[in-house]
Amino acid sequence: MTGSPHSPFPDLDDIRDAARLIDGVLIRTPFLPAPRLSRLTGAEVHVKYENLQVTSSFKERGALVKLLSLSPEERRRGVVAMSAGNHAQAVAYHAQRLGIPATIVMPKTTPFVKIEATQAFGARVVVEGETLAICQQIAGTIADETGAVWVHPYDDPHVIRGQGTIALEMIEGGPPLDCMLIPVGGGGLIGGMAIASKALAPQTQVIGVETELYPSMRAALDGVEGVCGGNSLAEGIAVKNVGKLTLEIARRFVDDVVLVSETTIERAVNAYLTLQKTMAEGAGAAGLAAMLADPDRFRGQRVGLVLCGGNIDPRLAASIMVRDLARSERIVAVRIIIPDQPGVLADIAATIGACGGNILEVFHHRNLLTVPAKGASVDVTIETHGPEHAGEIVSALEARHYTVARMAPP
Repeated sequence: MTGSPHSPFPDLDDIRDAARLIDGVLIRTPFLPAPRLSRLTGAEVHVKYENLQVTSSFKERGALVKLLSLSPEERRRGVVAMSAGNHAQAVAYHAQRLGIPATIVMPKTTPFVKIEATQAFGARVVVEGETLAICQQIAGTIADETGAVWVHPYDDPHVIRGQGTIALEMIEGGPPLDCMLIPVGGGGLIGGMAIASKALAPQTQVIGVETELYPSMRAALDGVEGVCGGNSLAEGIAVKNVGKLTLEIARRFVDDVVLVSETTIERAVNAYLTLQKTMAEGAGAAGLAAMLADPDRFRGQRVGLVLCGGNIDPRLAASIMVRDLARSERIVAVRIIIPDQPGVLADIAATIGACGGNILEVFHHRNLLTVPAKGASVDVTIETHGPEHAGEIVSALEARHYTVARMAPP
């Protein structure tokens, strides 16, 4: 690393050197326009698909640059890292490639898909602690006891300059941007990207995005103590403490850090799945979530999003898609009070079918105290074309003299 003699963090030349180191080893991921996201947000959206890396995350960049900086003796002693998943996989994958022993400490809340993937890359995985802060203490103890080199997930100059190569590729391979929206956990990604962006495209705003549950960088920039906690969909950026180095970079080069709700992150994950046909984990979708949360701020601008990771549990992704169908009333549930007579269920099914609805589930109740002794109730989950179509189905059932009440879909 060259760096400035008066600065502890990397400069543009360091980031360019990192780009040379990873060239031909890592995938130069596409940076493409996203017309459907543009229609959704009212901005001109371009997406950097870091979920297409081998480990489905941008973390490979910083991890590889750090590992390549080690001396032969340091490689022999091995490395230790702590991570909620993506940094873990990146370190494990490239340590295996380079023949470096790796131990990874992961919190108990880490999705199993990430633990399994890290083990598959040959690392020794220690699943301990409820938070990344506790995991960092455990990893530090392992480093002290074994002599392994500590590979920090974000507060390391080599890691930061590796992550900064994303901005180089976006600036070299895409149109001029009004702003970049970058997920923020500990600050390594936005730190490296901000240094490169402000050196090459100072007119581009660099805006970080955190989940409201973990506003660590926003609080640090404001000089207040952040209240962090909760089970976040964006566990990759659920960090209680930002780095000292990354905070200094953010103060100098980052224009703003905004907070987004868990519901908005969920909507953004679904938008990537359904509109872009690509997998985004919660942290990876944070930039798009910021646009959905405050569309007026970005309307008409040319925005670069970093889809920084795609390691989401498939069951969670499926649940998010179904939940969004329920929010948009493309799946609705109704409870119908009926006389307990032959042929009634067939009539209900025929009425729904005649309206073009598709029945997904039926539950028939005879013993509920809320229905007459000679009556029954039927809970029906229906696939529709949207709110207007759902209303037509309910009206058709009521026209058949059934009492119909909306329910929350199962």
